Amino acid sequence: MDEKKRTRNIRLLLAYDGTDFSGWQRQPGQRTVQGAVERALEKLHKHPVGLAGAGRTDAGVHAAGQTAHFHTDIQSMAPDRFARALNGLLPQDVRVLRSQEERPDFHARFDAKARTYRYRLICGRRGLPQELRYGLQMWRHPRQAWLNAYARLLRGEMDCSIFAVPRDSSKSRCRYFFGAGFFIQGDALIFEITANAFLWKMVRSVLGTLLYYEELGLSPEAFREILLSGNRRLAGPTVPPQGLSLWKVTY
Repeated sequence: MDEKKRTRNIRLLLAYDGTDFSGWQRQPGQRTVQGAVERALEKLHKHPVGLAGAGRTDAGVHAAGQTAHFHTDIQSMAPDRFARALNGLLPQDVRVLRSQEERPDFHARFDAKARTYRYRLICGRRGLPQELRYGLQMWRHPRQAWLNAYARLLRGEMDCSIFAVPRDSSKSRCRYFFGAGFFIQGDALIFEITANAFLWKMVRSVLGTLLYYEELGLSPEAFREILLSGNRRLAGPTVPPQGLSLWKVTY
């Protein structure tokens, strides 16, 4: 019998603190989010179960809205009960926020239309120790209006070669941006960016580049030329991972 006819496809909404993980993707000898959830699934099912995620977050990167799916041969459990069952087996730095049944051919990665990331900046003050796990300490106050003028240029389809790190193996470096911008949340500055997909370490490279040229005082017109150049040597420093969270995945 075809596996998809005798199993159910369960979609998970996941949140995790990425501090102590070597990223999402399963790696031999490393603690990863995918590996942790798959171990919980194996305990629940009494046999190995594969898990596919919408995005492969890097080491130290968090998630508030990661989506994943797996096929289960457990027929007696209601779809929403998988969340509670898995949370009883998972470490405290990974939580299943919701579980639901999907159509048999749903795929968390390939069906996703957009991914939204947020990065938290602690500006002009000393961050509390617990904040520094989830934000970047900046001793200056960057000019939000300038940053948003740059961010508005990240719209539509673009060649993102300027943001591509040398080890990125993507066949194409073109990505479609739905929008990007900065806003104040409490006493932090938040950078939010949405695209159909991202290159490896791309969000951190984008933010580092925006901050670099804002500090230099480059005009938006000149920044546009830098974006279009595709020259990786013109990118700013890549910001560290701890301020970054996969915020949501859109289907």
